[in-house]
Amino acid sequence: MTERLFLEDAYLRAASARVVEATPAGVVLDRTVFYARSGGQPGDSGVLRWDGGECRIAETIKSGGKGEGETILHVPAEGATLPPEGAEVTGEIDWAPRHALMKMHTAMHLMCAVLPGIAVTGGSVGGDRARLDFNLPESPDKAAIEAALNALIAADHPVGHEWVDESVLDTNPSLVRTMSVQPPRGTGRLRLVRIGAGEAPVDLQPCGGTHVARTGEIGAVTVQKIENKGKQNRRIILVPA
Repeated sequence: MTERLFLEDAYLRAASARVVEATPAGVVLDRTVFYARSGGQPGDSGVLRWDGGECRIAETIKSGGKGEGETILHVPAEGATLPPEGAEVTGEIDWAPRHALMKMHTAMHLMCAVLPGIAVTGGSVGGDRARLDFNLPESPDKAAIEAALNALIAADHPVGHEWVDESVLDTNPSLVRTMSVQPPRGTGRLRLVRIGAGEAPVDLQPCGGTHVARTGEIGAVTVQKIENKGKQNRRIILVPA
């Protein structure tokens, strides 16, 4: 199982690792700073370097297994030289796109706080555009949503995570905001992302993605549009201001 360094430190840009397997389909490392595509967040790109060579990584994905047991594949760019199996490498992510994703992903959590108790039916995050779909019969007020969201950002709330026993989902199922996707189970533990200090957080929900350390780092955002995507589905699209 690949040690997922990004789960503990989303700001870690590079780390040493050992090559477990290297094929054109993907390079498997024993530990990685590369986030693998999941939960609507794209996988990281970057480079693997070793003594005498380097391999450009186009994307990072998951393969096989469930939860933390999934294999992380660092997909090489076309024509890239693969590192030797067993070699020690330094993996470094492309920081600018990752940081943009961290900001927008955190903004999506705040959107859930702006619409408390409303189930999420889908979503995707990009560095310059993110969307969340909500189970709403009517479109909320666009200006009010944007103002509330930017107020939470400007308040500069701390963002952190904690590991809890996965049984917390049995006692508090409302932690899960998504209707169709449930957090992976079977490892015995669950990662909760908490925004805000104190006993009443701004937002608290399971998430394996990467986030900024404080909401103020996001910067102002704009609600670009709210779309009607069905009888009970409203899509809210965010972009950096």
